[in-house]
Amino acid sequence: MSIDEVDRRILRTLQKKGRISNAELAEQANLSASACHRRVQRLEADGYIRDYVALLNARKMGLPTTVFVEITLQAQADEVLEAFETAVSRVPDVLECHLMAGTADYILKVVAEDTEDFARIHRQYLTRLPGVAQMQSSFALRTVFKTTALPL
Repeated sequence: MSIDEVDRRILRTLQKKGRISNAELAEQANLSASACHRRVQRLEADGYIRDYVALLNARKMGLPTTVFVEITLQAQADEVLEAFETAVSRVPDVLECHLMAGTADYILKVVAEDTEDFARIHRQYLTRLPGVAQMQSSFALRTVFKTTALPL
């Protein structure tokens, strides 16, 4: 099912204000509260809205360091990829893992307290991931721009 401009207004608002009341959302979308509620339920049921979450401040949580880790595997066989993906999904400090086209097979986004904490994560988890041939880490100096909102 496709979405119309009213659905897009609802989604844009919810991406920025996930805790907005249905009455406020309906007002911003120019709908009645019941029509807005039905649309949100449909967007949820159809999978356009995946989850509702609280976005935490990494700095306040004591995890101000972001590290991007490029990983090259020894082989591209399905069992190697599956073993790696299963293992990396269990590493608590990894926020994202992306299978890539290009020089690296995977890119991980890792959060840490500082370089010393990242060294611990590297030793304790990353070096033990199955099938890894090469790993390169890049530390983010500053986050210039960050959003979770998709362009609609």
